[in-house]
Amino acid sequence: MKKLHVNFVGRGRRAPWAGRVLLAVAVVFTGDVALSYKQAQDAIAMNETSVREQPRVAPSRKVAPEELAAVSETVNRIGTPWDRLFGALESAANDQVALLGIEPDPKTGTVVISGDSKNYLAALSYVLNLSRTDALARVQLVRHETREKDPQGPVTFAVSAAWSEPKHEK
Repeated sequence: MKKLHVNFVGRGRRAPWAGRVLLAVAVVFTGDVALSYKQAQDAIAMNETSVREQPRVAPSRKVAPEELAAVSETVNRIGTPWDRLFGALESAANDQVALLGIEPDPKTGTVVISGDSKNYLAALSYVLNLSRTDALARVQLVRHETREKDPQGPVTFAVSAAWSEPKHEK
């Protein structure tokens, strides 16, 4: 039998310049990245130096006491437990009463609720319903007025109440 020589590696026809071109592109790309990195480092160092050299400036404007009081009042109003108040008003509502205004005072923790009712008994029932809610305490009818000129005799009223703190269960 005759011996057979098989060359598995074989040297095919390749362009000898392809490897060199890829090597050149890689070298150029690496040089560009290194140059960009150096420029970024220099820019950072220059910015840090300019920040360190700038003098610290104290605020030139002093806050007036009136502005401070207004900010404090706004913070108090934002911190007011509105959801508890509105929940109490909704739970006490009935079809005999229409609310006209809610005037909270966050400093004292009180609220004045004004409204109209079909009659005096409906106003008193509304006050009683408000006093039964957990969110309000010391609920009082502070004024009422029957409109004599109106044939149905509606009553305009105002209720004063204090917000009570939420009860925490142990």
